[in-house]
Amino acid sequence: MKRLVAQELTLSFVPDAEQRLWRTVMRRKYQITRSRVQLHNRLESLLEEAHIKVSSVVSDLLGTSARRMLHAVGDGETDPAALAALADQRLRATPEQLRDAFGACADLHAVYRRLVKLTLDELRVIEDHLAQLDQQMAQLLAYYHDAVQRLAEVPGLGVDSAQQIIAEVGASAAAFPSAKQLASWMGACPGNEESAGVNYSHRCPKGNRQMRRVLNQAANAAVKAKGTIFAVVYRRLVPRLGHAQAIGAIAHRLCRLIWKILHQGIRYEERGPAVSKEATQARARKMIRELRSLGYRVELASQTPAV
Repeated sequence: MKRLVAQELTLSFVPDAEQRLWRTVMRRKYQITRSRVQLHNRLESLLEEAHIKVSSVVSDLLGTSARRMLHAVGDGETDPAALAALADQRLRATPEQLRDAFGACADLHAVYRRLVKLTLDELRVIEDHLAQLDQQMAQLLAYYHDAVQRLAEVPGLGVDSAQQIIAEVGASAAAFPSAKQLASWMGACPGNEESAGVNYSHRCPKGNRQMRRVLNQAANAAVKAKGTIFAVVYRRLVPRLGHAQAIGAIAHRLCRLIWKILHQGIRYEERGPAVSKEATQARARKMIRELRSLGYRVELASQTPAV
């Protein structure tokens, strides 16, 4: 108590009521997204048990073509050729492969059909909830649309990641006077367990669990983006540090960059060696589509490529 009165204690970051609402929505969305992944795994396990090998010939089990065929299975379709005919022409799997994958449908038990149909109905409900949460978050952050857009421009991040970051640290990261303090709070900096001049551990602090997850995902995506400075740094670090520590270093750079973008209101400018006009335009078009699908209003400047 004496140390608190003497202002010797560092108080925890407690966001205001508006930001706590953002956190509630985004963390709920993350939980539902995990449920969707679990549902995907359960569906694949169910199909394997029923000897339907569609996941071996279709890359996305929950894609449009696969879902259309599985709905037909749930409705009682028994002809493998009829099921294969429901696939989109752009699907890489050939009709012969699809007929072979659905060969067990000729004598499939009614219980498996019912379970497939129930799983697809549950998937539809989950996706409907995710769409509602997307629209709700877009409405809550409508005033901070510019901050969302500036963060989404960073390689490895997107509109969803930008919304998660703003929900956790605020629209301007005002609670953190420096990038180092934000990195320490997130747990994106090396530890400093030192005694008598000997450093015993460089392990990162625990930090904010949600932000560490977003940063690690963003770092893994950023190093795969061709021509970016993150890919260059990763290739330089990974022979010496290994993948895990190199990703940690990229996450630390992203954290400092996030603070500058939010706190100072700047935009990301790529400094990688292989920046091309086509790649920049393609990324701009993708980001504009994401923003518009969530209800944001995007006005194109004269120098921005038309979409």
